[in-house]
Amino acid sequence: MNVAAPANMAERKRRLVRDELTEAAVKLLAYQGFDETTVDQIVAAVGMSRRTFSRYFESKEDVIVHMLAGAGAQLCAQLRARPADESPAAALRHALSVFTAMMVDHPDKTLHVTRLILGTPALLARFLERQSHWQAEMTTILAERTGLAPDTDLRPTLAAGVALTAFNAALRRWADGDGTADMDELVDEAFTAITPALDLATDVN
Repeated sequence: MNVAAPANMAERKRRLVRDELTEAAVKLLAYQGFDETTVDQIVAAVGMSRRTFSRYFESKEDVIVHMLAGAGAQLCAQLRARPADESPAAALRHALSVFTAMMVDHPDKTLHVTRLILGTPALLARFLERQSHWQAEMTTILAERTGLAPDTDLRPTLAAGVALTAFNAALRRWADGDGTADMDELVDEAFTAITPALDLATDVN
């Protein structure tokens, strides 16, 4: 008996429902504002029940956090997959391309979500909380790449934190400019400034 096919179909259905709820939430949140948008409005926009929403998300904040979670996992996977002889700064920059690619592929949606996050204290807090998890995993990966022990050496933690801070600075500049700037160029500019510090921080010689 082939149980894989039904399981895959069920997962695709769940993904479609989750994506539909996410699209509706982003549109309403961007148009009405975070505080003014209710879960009832989100489900009404797609003809679903609040019970269905609760099977996928605990709150409207979780809709945005869900979008970020997948990108963060990809970021860490990309960092782990970078060539072993690549400098930490170069590896971190390439890994962050996961996010800049989203802005190229879905500019309007990404701009709406970014503005919501940066302009809504509750969402910004969740975003920074999520980034703290990414930083912890990035620290572990950098420690493995450099041979530095993060429990006794601050350098892997600092490198991961500096890289995310540089990305956040570029992200805010991009959002403030209505998404008209090239995000890759902004991140490159930020990394040009921090690369000497990153390479020095992870130099084990």
